[in-house]
Amino acid sequence: MLDTFRLINADLNPDADVSTDILLDYFQPSELQQQYCELSQIYVFGDSLSDIGNTFDLMQQALGEGLPPAPPYFARRFSNGPVWVEYLARFLKLPSSRHTNFAAGGATTGSLNTFIPNNPHNLPGLQQQIEKFTASLQGAPADSNALYIVWVGANDYFGGGSTDPTVPIANLSNAIQSLVNAGAKQLMVVNLPDLGDLPSSQGNPEVSNGLNALTHAHNTALATSIQALQHTAGSDVQIMLFDVNGMMNQLFLDPAKSGFTNIADTELEKLSQFQGYADTFFFWDRIHPTTTAHLTLAKTAVALLTPVATAVS
Repeated sequence: MLDTFRLINADLNPDADVSTDILLDYFQPSELQQQYCELSQIYVFGDSLSDIGNTFDLMQQALGEGLPPAPPYFARRFSNGPVWVEYLARFLKLPSSRHTNFAAGGATTGSLNTFIPNNPHNLPGLQQQIEKFTASLQGAPADSNALYIVWVGANDYFGGGSTDPTVPIANLSNAIQSLVNAGAKQLMVVNLPDLGDLPSSQGNPEVSNGLNALTHAHNTALATSIQALQHTAGSDVQIMLFDVNGMMNQLFLDPAKSGFTNIADTELEKLSQFQGYADTFFFWDRIHPTTTAHLTLAKTAVALLTPVATAVS
């Protein structure tokens, strides 16, 4: 087994992707090494679940020290290894999304970022991410052969104070429409896992149940919004809904089937109890998945993309 514990505690250079490549190569199953679809690149918009270093870099510029800290976190990620969009790019034989990834820890669907109170360091929300991307086009159309991923929303309910999905869904709809208007043809929008079932939400049933109710309302409204956007976008645009909620709920019914032995505790809190890296935890910390869980997400996303091969070939 690859000793990821050694990797995350090494003196890693945040500008070097050697350790990331080692992990990506190690975890890449041979059955996924095929060209699922003729995509040119991946563009990523979202929060810490998809961030591959933007928050770390902004914090380092502002404070002289990057966050999250490595160790114990893997270099520049909110996990103990690569995150799902990195595995997805490798599965699809696409270049790294390092320069096309706009995701930032703490991002909400709007302009608010909850990572640092009052956000004195200009960490972006989803709207700023979309604006930065469209500005970079300088009037040219977006790459119609690229995949555009949007996964954000949890921070609206955790730290953003939203108790109703109306505004978050409107923000997401506006962001998706902006990408379509810019020329995006293939989009993947990800819904939310049950926020009340995360380790951070345990201990108070009222809070947990309330967050799960919000999650259900959010995901229902998101699905309706995507249907409406797809209807008006035209047949040359494909807006895919990645049902992470359904995937995780199914996995948690029989975690051992997917190779997980612990879906309740966090690996970060258990590291001192064993030597090396246990790749059977689902959660790394109280909010974020382990890199093994990210790999599972990427496998599911790749399967969702299979029909795109027919659409663009």
